[in-house]
Amino acid sequence: MTTKERVFHVAIFELLALCIVVPASAWLSGKSLEQMAGLSASITVLAVIWNYVYNIVFDKIFGENRQQRKWKLRLVHTFGFEGGLVIATVPIVAWVLEVTLLHALIVDAGFLLFFLVYTFVFNWLYDNYQPYQRCFSRQAS
Repeated sequence: MTTKERVFHVAIFELLALCIVVPASAWLSGKSLEQMAGLSASITVLAVIWNYVYNIVFDKIFGENRQQRKWKLRLVHTFGFEGGLVIATVPIVAWVLEVTLLHALIVDAGFLLFFLVYTFVFNWLYDNYQPYQRCFSRQAS
């Protein structure tokens, strides 16, 4: 993946996730949309940086042919990505929501369950439908 495609991939991944997570988390937590949007934006910044670094390293280790990846490798990819993100986000969730680290871990577990499925499905769809090539190859024609 080129740097431009990685930026495109991360942007679409995070924007779609925010559209789902902010309203759902505000509703479930009883917090305001603004507060959950701020928390989500903070986590998104961390996730974008982590996504970029993690995927470069993962591609170097497991190869860049993403369409050839089997479901077991996709699960390794998903759990590795989300596990690293949990380590960074639990303290932020605890601070913003003013809860204990244990409570924040439980809240983060809910997000983790959503993102495990979301990451797996998003990347499978992205790799197989190649939206970057579809969007930008038309402009070159």
